[in-house]
Amino acid sequence: MARQQLQVLNALDVAKTQLYHFTAIVIAGMGFFTDAYDLFAISLVTKLLGRIYYTHDGAPKPGTLPPGVSSAVTGVALVGTLLGQLFFGWLGDKMGRKKVYGVTLVLMVVCSLASGLSFGSTPKGVMATLCLFRFWLGFGIGGDYPLSATIMSEYANKKTRGAFIAAVFAMQGFGILTSGIVALIVSASFDHAYNAPTYEQNAALSTVPQADYIWRIILMFGAVPAALTFYWRMKMPETARYTALVAKNAKQAVQDMAKVLNVELEAEEEKLEKIAERPANSFGLFSREFLRRHGLHLLGTCTTWFLLDIAYYSNNLFQKDIFSAVGWIPPAQKMNAVHEVYRIARAQTLIALCSTVPGYWFTVAFIDIIGRFAIQLMGFFFMTVFMFALAIPYNHWTHKENRIGFIVIYSLTFFFSNFGPNATTFVVPAEIFPARLRSTCHGISAAAGKAGAIVGAFGFLYAAQPKDPSKRDAGYPAGIGVKYSLIVLGCVNALGILFTFLVPESNGKSLEEASGENELDADEITEQTAPSHRTVPV
Repeated sequence: MARQQLQVLNALDVAKTQLYHFTAIVIAGMGFFTDAYDLFAISLVTKLLGRIYYTHDGAPKPGTLPPGVSSAVTGVALVGTLLGQLFFGWLGDKMGRKKVYGVTLVLMVVCSLASGLSFGSTPKGVMATLCLFRFWLGFGIGGDYPLSATIMSEYANKKTRGAFIAAVFAMQGFGILTSGIVALIVSASFDHAYNAPTYEQNAALSTVPQADYIWRIILMFGAVPAALTFYWRMKMPETARYTALVAKNAKQAVQDMAKVLNVELEAEEEKLEKIAERPANSFGLFSREFLRRHGLHLLGTCTTWFLLDIAYYSNNLFQKDIFSAVGWIPPAQKMNAVHEVYRIARAQTLIALCSTVPGYWFTVAFIDIIGRFAIQLMGFFFMTVFMFALAIPYNHWTHKENRIGFIVIYSLTFFFSNFGPNATTFVVPAEIFPARLRSTCHGISAAAGKAGAIVGAFGFLYAAQPKDPSKRDAGYPAGIGVKYSLIVLGCVNALGILFTFLVPESNGKSLEEASGENELDADEITEQTAPSHRTVPV
């Protein structure tokens, strides 16, 4: 049984879609654009880094990053992201969403630029400074997850809230696409300007000295769109739900939202005081009451995001290795360093354009129609099906005439991850937890996801190595190969189907209904349902 809603929160729930909704999507979305750009751009340049800094004279193949260095360069930003999600998620509930929102953006912009300025006189020096800057870049990116999701959920109306939160997350797709396009433009320009021979033709001349600028330019460009939105991010008012329900300042919440909604609202301070006094609105994260009400929900959001990111980041960060394995990208020795970047970027851009980006926007279109649960269940199911379709007849796909079929099915795994759990695992934690714990719980769920990403990134790097020593990258032990790695990822997706049943449906509910914040206590129910005793005149 639900109690009456605060007028200012009800006004937000029933508000028509307005300009401020789209402004919030763009402001929050640009952070996610930079997040995705920076996290996935590194996969475009790791082969180039190996050629520049780790090629040895007389080697039959170009240099590659040693296992430890490759793991660090790829995974250190993910570690930073995990810690940032926990820290800024907690801080967003303690200090307010807006107060820490600018800090994450500044951190992302500064560290994006610094990543391209990594310095050192030795390969170890360059890689160490690159890892340092990418760790702090990841820390800033981590903060953007809980803050952007929470801000958008608390600004949105309940009818289209899912679409608005998903639209913020969908900017990730444009970030991945743009990283590929920027890499294409930069590598094509350098390839045209410095027409180098292939590694087979002349190993020494196949990597031109100017190639060192390519990876730096690609990594630094991610700072541009985020920097452009800094002013507007600072101008956003604090969300009414934080101001009213957490900071307990009904008057300020009404003033802020009256400007946004262009309506007159009543502060209702007495009603807010009564709401604040209720035991249901005072339990903490580590209380029995939280465990009873939301323990399974938090388990569900954490496990589904963890399992999803094992598969998602394995596929995204190591596309180049999978494409090389099936022959879509030629062997490294048959290309020069700059052209290899071009070929990797072209493959990633095509995948992003044809499957990744459309998948995100299918979620935006349908999430408030068919609901979060159905989309997540469907996504995990089809990811499982297509992963097994790639893995079981893997030898069939490695033949030249079958490569297009492999790419099509591989693309469908991306489509259904984005029109599926990659979007919904971001949306749901921003809806089903109380306002005072919303940012923290979203940060915990997202951090579980990044733990999965770290497992995927580090695990796939080693697991996908062939057993044949001649086909393995230098310095790596024998793995189980791409085929069995894909089978493992298929099983991971299947587990995601099971854990989805722990996550409640929040479609069409206000945030207070979805989180149980406006449920009446037993005493209040008795008071409302008890018959009134009136004196009847005789």
